[in-house]
Amino acid sequence: MEEKTHTKLPVKNYVGYAMGDMAGVITFGTIGSFLQMFYTDILHISLGSITVLMMIARIWDAVNDPMCGALIDSRKPTKYGRFRPYVWYFSIPLAIAFVFTFYKVPGLSEKGYLAYAYVTYILYGMMYTAVNIPYGSMASVMTTDQTERSTLSVIRSLGAGLGTALSQMVLPLFVFSTVTDGAKILDQHKLFKGVVILATLSVVIYYLFFRLTKEYVAPVKGQKNENLLQTFGKLMKNRPFVTLCLASMLLIAGSMYTQTVFNYLFKNYFGKPGLFSLVTVATYLPMLLLMPFVGKLVRRYSKKNVCALGSLAAAIAFLALFFIRTQNAYLFLGVVVLSGFGLCFFTLEVWAMVTDVIDYHEKLHRRRDEGTTYACFSFFRKLGQTLAGIGASMALAAVGYSTAQDAVTQTQAVNEGIYSIATIVPFVMYLCMFLLLQVGYPLTKKALEQLHRELGE
Repeated sequence: MEEKTHTKLPVKNYVGYAMGDMAGVITFGTIGSFLQMFYTDILHISLGSITVLMMIARIWDAVNDPMCGALIDSRKPTKYGRFRPYVWYFSIPLAIAFVFTFYKVPGLSEKGYLAYAYVTYILYGMMYTAVNIPYGSMASVMTTDQTERSTLSVIRSLGAGLGTALSQMVLPLFVFSTVTDGAKILDQHKLFKGVVILATLSVVIYYLFFRLTKEYVAPVKGQKNENLLQTFGKLMKNRPFVTLCLASMLLIAGSMYTQTVFNYLFKNYFGKPGLFSLVTVATYLPMLLLMPFVGKLVRRYSKKNVCALGSLAAAIAFLALFFIRTQNAYLFLGVVVLSGFGLCFFTLEVWAMVTDVIDYHEKLHRRRDEGTTYACFSFFRKLGQTLAGIGASMALAAVGYSTAQDAVTQTQAVNEGIYSIATIVPFVMYLCMFLLLQVGYPLTKKALEQLHRELGE
């Protein structure tokens, strides 16, 4: 591999890297937005059973993710690189698992549908891991230059935004139907057709990622393989890594929790399920507006400071929504936009911060272990998914949401409860995220400059 450190990456590398996350978020975003509603409103699985399913799936991920990263780290690079080939090879099985996750087998009992949900959801999670772990490890082997890594992180977020637009803006416009009394319901046939189209598109985009990206940074010479427990033990002594994992866990938990609960909120409380697609606009519009300025702000104030203060701003926005209790969906979306301005800093910079903690790991232990490090980081983010899934199920159950087949509409008390859990829970998550970054993350601007001088020496 040729070393590309302080030179600018070719434009096609940026485009290809963005496409990798775009393809992943197409399936991931659909799962986050519609899977629980598919389980409750189409398969009519109880919220308690869904909660247990989410817990068991994440326990398996606890084993699956680090094993995948350690396996990749232990393999010799191919002519296509260490990580890139895995993304393409597993993209087709991922698409197939995604389709079957949203397929309703005719005539099964509730227990039969629950068993089917276990098999398909866990299989999807395994295939997503096989694609996402090598993809996430790519940034650290495309360049060692910090500015380029920050740019890759922003580009990745842009790709994620494009994938989200398809799964959370376009798809919601076509998957609901109106029944005789005017209520909106999730249409299983429309949803399945949309899922098949998105699955096919994801494979095409993953192929473009494979063709347009390249790995430039060679592995550390003389690095001997360690077992998973040894590497994990060393990572747990890496304070920036642990703090970043916890903060990122809350970021993904807050994002996926709001995706799930907002779907119920706009369908039941506001009575306008089509407006759910604007939640994505409210989330990503601030990102697009601030994207040209993030690099300058980070260089001046550091990743840590802008991400921490942005998290605090998002927390305040959701606290305001909780107290004003508006019935105007557009006012609600306007305040969500304000929260998006705060969250976009961490969303855009989190992947650059991952490469920083990998560098810190190298300083501590003279090893990089990109695959295992990213796999452990991914595991914490999947814990965030678990918090979101379990939290959403428990919160909906707490306010009395009914999953019965004849429950086309919910009571006013339930709808009010949905509004409460849609606002106060994100406030708590984002406040904790601010405290973690502000107090527990030591890699300030000066600390990073010193770290890279030491690694250079």
